[in-house]
Amino acid sequence: MNKPAREDIAMHPGPSPSTSGLRFVDCSVASHVATICLNRPQRRNAMDIDMRRELAEAVRSAVADPEVRAIVLTGSGGHFCAGGDIKDMQAGERLQAGAGRLRMKAAHPGIQALFETDKPVIAAVDGYAYGGGFGLALIADLVLATPRARFCMSFMKVGLVPDCGALYTLARSVGLHRAKAAMLSARELDAQTGMDWGFVHELVPPAHLLPHAQAMAQALAGGSSSAIALTKQALNQSQLTDFSAMLEMEATAQGIAFSSDFHRDAIGDFVAGRPSRFVWPGLPPAADASTS
Repeated sequence: MNKPAREDIAMHPGPSPSTSGLRFVDCSVASHVATICLNRPQRRNAMDIDMRRELAEAVRSAVADPEVRAIVLTGSGGHFCAGGDIKDMQAGERLQAGAGRLRMKAAHPGIQALFETDKPVIAAVDGYAYGGGFGLALIADLVLATPRARFCMSFMKVGLVPDCGALYTLARSVGLHRAKAAMLSARELDAQTGMDWGFVHELVPPAHLLPHAQAMAQALAGGSSSAIALTKQALNQSQLTDFSAMLEMEATAQGIAFSSDFHRDAIGDFVAGRPSRFVWPGLPPAADASTS
């Protein structure tokens, strides 16, 4: 059976988003997966104003690229992101409120684009995910972490307010009181605590982290783009509306999904006894799980 190109994709590299000239963010596309890598390892991928703008540019490009069907967000040099670059915060000087607000708004386009995109987003976290780096990870739909990953809402240590969307996402991930405890104490949370609290999806050995994240992203890229988009958008609305409204949204979304080519072909595969086209990758070998 011939299948439409958008619902039955061959896993081949697509064109890379236009990120030429970026210094601190790398972006590549393969098998319909965009991998966005924060690349300022000498600063543990801490974000200054330029890096925030570059991240926003890379995200917008990946979201807009029709060849990209899933996004992986990661960091280089053994760390995800150490948050805002303290040395870039004019140490010893008082930053005026208006300038501070503009500094943060430079990050908003990328953060909002990641949160609102219909495409699934996976964060692959090794080492530090501090401050805004923790907030950035929480924007993702799934968070993978190595056993040596460390998460911290470190803002209180420098007298600041949680940012990168964390005031919205953390409480929705772990509950209000745990979010308050994490933010007000600024204590470090290890990867196992992330699993226990529910914001980490899987623990993965460092050597397998990026390949496993990309394998997950490829599985999602090969799934029904309409079903994924409808599910994401409905879940994002679920915290803001009532049960009856969600049932109505569910019915409308299911009606759209029923009409998709992917659903029709998947049902045909099932009836004919053919393998499912959507297969979720298993974890790397358990023997490697203790690698740190």
